[in-house]
Formats: sequence, structure tokens, C-alpha cells
Amino acid sequence: MPTFDDALADAAEMSEAMRGLAHATRRVDRPEQLYPVLGDLLGSVRSLEQILGQLATAHETLSDRATDDAGDGPAGRSDAAATVTELRAAAVLISQAEPRLDAGMGAAGRIAWHSEPVSDVRREFINVVFLQGEEADQIFETITLQGADQAIEHLARHDLGDETVDAALENGYVYDQPPVGQLDKTATRDAYTLVYNPFVGHVGLYRQRDALPDPVLIGLEDPPRQAAARTAAERAATQGAERSRRERLGATTVNRPPAASHQVGRGLGR
Repeated sequence: MPTFDDALADAAEMSEAMRGLAHATRRVDRPEQLYPVLGDLLGSVRSLEQILGQLATAHETLSDRATDDAGDGPAGRSDAAATVTELRAAAVLISQAEPRLDAGMGAAGRIAWHSEPVSDVRREFINVVFLQGEEADQIFETITLQGADQAIEHLARHDLGDETVDAALENGYVYDQPPVGQLDKTATRDAYTLVYNPFVGHVGLYRQRDALPDPVLIGLEDPPRQAAARTAAERAATQGAERSRRERLGATTVNRPPAASHQVGRGLGR
């Protein structure tokens, strides 16, 4: 147990504890212990920086008592001054390590550990719809008046399941993560991520490629009737948005013949 007033005894205990931790972390079988261990280690690093500074100050303030083994005072004070310099330099290095350890602990805190190894499944996001100009302004108004969830629900009507996935694959609108610019804002609902920027004037809706959204959200109870309900104006607006997106991204246009027998309701993704 620490004494809090006997530096020699507490230093010896700290040394023994660090040796024990070095031995215990050679193999970790319970990963859920890693985060609290990092927390204690972060506290120790912060204390170590303080300790080094205090030891440097002690060598400085007590230097008038220092000599070398032969009793030479100037030589002893010179060594004390050198010790002060090195200890303070070490404290600076520890202070630089502390924010890196803090950031590492923050990342570790976002990990959800499983009892067994999990398969490495790559998530891909496909673009459902991209709007800009006046069409995007209408979505910004919806976000302002009714919230981002309502905007997502409105834009999710453009999601035609396999047809949307096929179009995204053919045109190259597939991403490891939804593309988010420096000033872009995001919102999520169900399988969808909304990316919008009222300053630049664009809105994009993205979905995990293999995710199955809430059928109520996208109205899949009667997809043929839903598709037929789209007006000519809506189709023209969508086509205009697609042309704008292709021009912006430089993607190759793919002209696909209409799939008359394709039933949207058979699923989202493969």
C-alpha cells in the first residue's frame, strides 16, 4: 500500500507494480480488461510527469548540499544541474506521450469486445439519391421545419432495393463510408445516412449495401403501386439530379434498359 509520505518506499512499490503489469500484459485473455487497464496506466503516466518535475525541483533546491565522492562542491552542483536538465527533459517527453495514450484510450473505449472472433465483414455504402440546387433546398426546408428523420423518410422513397444497388454499382456510387466533407452535416435513421450541406447546397442519402431498411420507412408493402405513383415531374427531377451527380463525380453514365419484370419488393441487396 502507498504511504504517501515515504518516497523511497512508494518508489519501490511502484517499480514492483510496473514489473507485475509488464508480466501480466504479455498475454491478455480477457480483452474487456484492456480499457480499465489503460485508464489506470494513463493516471500513472500523468503522475510520472509530475514526479519527474518534482524530483528535478528537489535536485535544484538542494544543490547546495551536493558534492562528488571526493567532496568537490562545484562538481556536485554541476551534476545536480545536469540531473535537473535531464529530468525536466524526460518530463517533457512524458507529457508528449500522455495525449497519445489518452487518444488511444478513447479509441479503445469505442470497442465492443465479443467472446469469440467475429468475421471480417466489409460494409459498403451505396448512394440512394443525390440532390442539389432547388431540389436540395426543399430538403433543407424539411430538415428545418420537421427534422432530419423526416427528410430521410422522404428521400428513402428513391430506394428501389436491388435496382438502386445495381445502379450504384454500375455508376460507381459505392463507398467504404458515406462521403462527408468538412462542412457537411450527417444524420442517421435505420440503415440510412443523410449527408447534407446547406452552405454548398447538396444533399445525399446513403444506405449500407446489404442492409434491409424498415419496410414501413420505404413503403415496400406495395412496391409496384408505389413505383407507379411517381409522377413524370418526379422522374424528371430524379434524372436531373443523376445528371448533376455524374457531372460532379465524373462517373460514367450507364444506360440500362427498363426491367419490366423486375419486382422491387423481392428484397434490398443480395
